[in-house]
Amino acid sequence: MSLAKSSRTTLPTFDERYALGESGLEISPFCIGAVSSEDTPSACFDLGINFFFISADLHWPVYETTRRGLERLFARKRGLRDEVVVAGVSYVTQPWFFAGALKELVESIRGLKTLDVAIIGGVYAADFPRRLSEYLEFSRRGDLSIKSVGASLHDRPTLLRAINDNLLNLSLLRYNPSHPGAKQDVFPHLKPSPSLLYNFKSTNGYVSQTRYAELGLDDGFWVPKITDYYRFALTRPEIAGLLCAPQTPREVEQLAEALTEGPLEEDEENHLIYLAALNDGRAVLRQRNV
Repeated sequence: MSLAKSSRTTLPTFDERYALGESGLEISPFCIGAVSSEDTPSACFDLGINFFFISADLHWPVYETTRRGLERLFARKRGLRDEVVVAGVSYVTQPWFFAGALKELVESIRGLKTLDVAIIGGVYAADFPRRLSEYLEFSRRGDLSIKSVGASLHDRPTLLRAINDNLLNLSLLRYNPSHPGAKQDVFPHLKPSPSLLYNFKSTNGYVSQTRYAELGLDDGFWVPKITDYYRFALTRPEIAGLLCAPQTPREVEQLAEALTEGPLEEDEENHLIYLAALNDGRAVLRQRNV
């Protein structure tokens, strides 16, 4: 059975660009985070991706390869830094402590010099107003030449407010087969806004072929590739792009290839959600229709 496609008939490509509010920045639909090869940032850039995300505190060691990879990229030619948009995120919640973390991030990467986007990390309702005010003031002061402020939001009502009231240029949401709640409490309630919505943790819920056998799933069940989980998130037209982490240049190529397959069908989306629930013990094995 094949159900109707979503209103998105094609998926974004690496070389598309979105305006980030009125900052003058234009970003690719794909933002690259932690990687395992120093060649990956250059491979991403060569295929059209110009947007990178680095933590200034939490998971600092995990981003070491990304930092060194960006240094390699910037060293390729003079002026290349101006073709790249770099976002730095801080998860520190104490007032103004984030400023030192972001400055240390810039100092840690040769050739970076400035930060384009400051991301408020791990936002919840209680701390959002204060942290937003501090980041906006930091940006207005001209520190690190920050042009735009965004946030990763773990509280969906706060995310809705941030987008619908256009409080941020960029909001990051967690939507995946293990956490599909945004289908009910975010997407139907979004108003038209210039604020961009990107997804993170897109591959949560991925079930490997080895795990299929352990769950009692036979060969008649579709075995999605991990890249199908990126397609799952992007099938939602409300999601403009992804924060993702292809580890190697080959994984970047595989992601590009997967995008040509287009959005998932509704029954394919539901299958991924069912697999995640089965894997997590929240569902029982059901018989296939023969």
